[in-house]
Amino acid sequence: MTQTSDSARAYSRANGEKFLSELFEMLRIPSLSGDPAHAGDVRKMAEWLAAHMQTLGLDKVAVMETAGHPVVYGEWMGAGPDKPTVLVYGHYDVVPASLEDGWESDPFEPVVRDGKIYARGATDDKGQLFIHVKALEAWLKSNGAAPANVKFLIEGEEEVSSPNLTPFIEQHLDLLKADVCVISDTSMPSIDAPSITHSLRGMTYIEIEVEGPKEDLHSGLWGGAAHNPALALVEMLGKLYNPDNTIAVPGFYDDVVPLTEAEREMIAKTDLSEEQYKAVTGVPALWGDKRFTIRERLSARPTLDINGLWSGWSGPGPKTIIPQKAGAKLSSRLVANQDPHKIFELLKSYLESIAPPTVKLDVRLLTTGRAALIPFDIPEMQAAARAYERGWGHAPVFTRGGGSIPVVADIASLLKIPVVMMGYGLDSDGLHSPNEHFSIEMFERGIETAIVYLEELAQTK
Repeated sequence: MTQTSDSARAYSRANGEKFLSELFEMLRIPSLSGDPAHAGDVRKMAEWLAAHMQTLGLDKVAVMETAGHPVVYGEWMGAGPDKPTVLVYGHYDVVPASLEDGWESDPFEPVVRDGKIYARGATDDKGQLFIHVKALEAWLKSNGAAPANVKFLIEGEEEVSSPNLTPFIEQHLDLLKADVCVISDTSMPSIDAPSITHSLRGMTYIEIEVEGPKEDLHSGLWGGAAHNPALALVEMLGKLYNPDNTIAVPGFYDDVVPLTEAEREMIAKTDLSEEQYKAVTGVPALWGDKRFTIRERLSARPTLDINGLWSGWSGPGPKTIIPQKAGAKLSSRLVANQDPHKIFELLKSYLESIAPPTVKLDVRLLTTGRAALIPFDIPEMQAAARAYERGWGHAPVFTRGGGSIPVVADIASLLKIPVVMMGYGLDSDGLHSPNEHFSIEMFERGIETAIVYLEELAQTK
């Protein structure tokens, strides 16, 4: 390690209590992007971040308006044009939380128990995005400069599917120009098993509605001659999969990029046994396409799931009716090269083809997101691997994520740069759940890893 990174890391260690105190200030702001009653708190959070960036000496710091909640931008370009520029993406908004949900303490008054910070947003994503702010501060305060240029793009709508982020990026391509984007909004299985996510699945989310009679019918007077919409719906849903547990929609797999042997070997390093999967999920038995391992099914293969069903009477006691309508919400997690809009058209066409003529069918698209697949052998990824070895203390594994962060594909395609997902949380941190938490040790290790990454990245250009 060079002396410059040594001094930056020493600064971060010496200022650990200050960093935690500042993080606590962030966590106390209930920046709930999905609740209009908290719009003022969302803006307060954005203004807090901008003010904090200004105190560190960043330039062009601004709370930038969108059609929804604002974006916070700031930059430090003092490394010069011959050094790489990293764009740090994060989000300052959070999902709702209250004591009634099962929290052991006020979710917006952070507390420390057993070395962990308990608060909404602790790991998703305030704690993780703040790691990069503190890493840059450590460089600037200890050395007066950083080895690479840094730009921050912090949004306030990630938890409501980022409806205004893509237009913002499209309108500010020059401002956001960079060589690589780093996102810390993922996790690892344990503190000694860091992982770099190089792939995320996309999403096509639809809603279907089956309608029969003009109103609910008395099942005694009219039953037997009217096709029950709930029955018609489940008959259709039962045809979504083939007997071998593959998706029956024609053309669904056409654009899926096959796994290479090298990718399968990498995925195998984080595979789960059937016993582990059953223990974690509580399911009585494993299910799925037997041609693929459990981890491959969870991350590198597309899915089609029923997320919700509704119809008829579900209150106490009997109510003998033939319901007028029945509905379901379906989501499909997509992998590289699958177009979410093409998948919607395939789903819609297939559902219409299997809908009986005794009912009317409506298929609606709710949300989409593109999958992202970044090669793990590129210099920016390998720099991240070295940073974990030096800053975290363990060599990372490159892994595919099963979830979706649509902005990853948007940034990669619009800015034409690779995206490196350097997660600093744990799979067990409880993001979106009661008692969300973030390990102080991982917060501190994350800062040191982010410090080293800037140095490693500088050597790639």
